[in-house]
Amino acid sequence: MDVTNATVFITGANRGLGLAFAREARRRGAARVYAGMRKTSGFDEPGLIPVRIDVTDKASIAAAAELAADTTLLVNNAGIAALIDGPLAADVEAQSARMFETNYYGVVRVTQAFEPILSNKPQAAIINVLSDIVWLPRPILAPYAASKAAAWNYTNQLRFYLHERRIQVLGLHVGFVDTDLTNGIDVPKASPDDVVRQTYDALAAGKNEIMADKGTMLLKSTLAAEAPGYITPPAGLS
Repeated sequence: MDVTNATVFITGANRGLGLAFAREARRRGAARVYAGMRKTSGFDEPGLIPVRIDVTDKASIAAAAELAADTTLLVNNAGIAALIDGPLAADVEAQSARMFETNYYGVVRVTQAFEPILSNKPQAAIINVLSDIVWLPRPILAPYAASKAAAWNYTNQLRFYLHERRIQVLGLHVGFVDTDLTNGIDVPKASPDDVVRQTYDALAAGKNEIMADKGTMLLKSTLAAEAPGYITPPAGLS
């Protein structure tokens, strides 16, 4: 599916990767771009339509879907992350519940609300923003990793389920991206603009997945190895 002339709805679009998705959609000639966010006050971006949506609140999701009933491309981008002491930390359960509420259940809720809209269009698609963390052990991000692994599995089930409804489902896997979410983490980071360009190109090419940086591509390539990346991370990625 090409973004040109599409009507795009993006969650978490007030900044970072979501805002990059919105700007690039506009640049590529999208007919309309809805920028979903929890608080719309003060948001003023030319060509973007701010829409209040909180992916943890079903009422706000339903209202957003009703307002943006012409959507043909949904981008599930909204997400949160937090560092903990490790998978046995005292707050691992509480942090896991918080991560799942947004990163997994948020994707489920928004997709459920927008699917009837997308199914009525001659051409439609969903992009789910995932992470290389599903294959890379980083103990300080254990709750975040678990939530993204769940979202990846959901994406795969969703793709298979929606195939007969002619809705393309694209999973975006990427490592650290240079946004507010990764401030203070001293690791190599991908450019959000580059990630978005690759993703929209992959969507237009009809792909099911996109590995948007070299580290993620390397990790994916190890999955069939005797010592895959989630057991023995490649040098430079652990």
